[in-house]
Amino acid sequence: MAAHKDDSDQQEGTPATRMTPTNTYDQANLLHRTFRWLGMQKPVARLFSHILPPLDRGLFRATGSRYTVASLLAGLPMIELTTIGAKSGQPRTTPLLALQDGERYVVIASNFGKPNYPAWYHNLRANPQVTVRRGQQTATYLARITDGDERARYWQIANQVYPGYNLYAERAAGRAIPVVVLEPKG
Repeated sequence: MAAHKDDSDQQEGTPATRMTPTNTYDQANLLHRTFRWLGMQKPVARLFSHILPPLDRGLFRATGSRYTVASLLAGLPMIELTTIGAKSGQPRTTPLLALQDGERYVVIASNFGKPNYPAWYHNLRANPQVTVRRGQQTATYLARITDGDERARYWQIANQVYPGYNLYAERAAGRAIPVVVLEPKG
């Protein structure tokens, strides 16, 4: 997903202060809104949490990292995130919805509203250097967890694209859902 960033509002080394998402829920076509709405429903979210990751990984590979089930049916912007397993030390790859803010990506560790954090979040906390693939481009990024105003701003934007995050937060059994910024390394 492309986002507009006004560079005049940004000082070097600080996060962008304006990010306008495209393809928000209200802008999405009927098919995309329908599948986003379905994903917000508790039984469907539970089902999606089990079937979408392997389906998305397979479709991502089959289409040269161009499409996932979520990108085709819901019109959601996706990346392929590779972390190093916190315990295994092995690479672990998962497709994720990602907002783009200039050269950064923003990902939400919602885990479909489950009470536990997703595995990829544990992995990047143990080793914040990650690899992001979008389309044919692959690069190394450093992950950092947001807080305060930055977290609130990105959370609001993420909910404009996928309002299910607010529902996931209600279902997460008191777990604060982390908002993670992936910044290019180098």
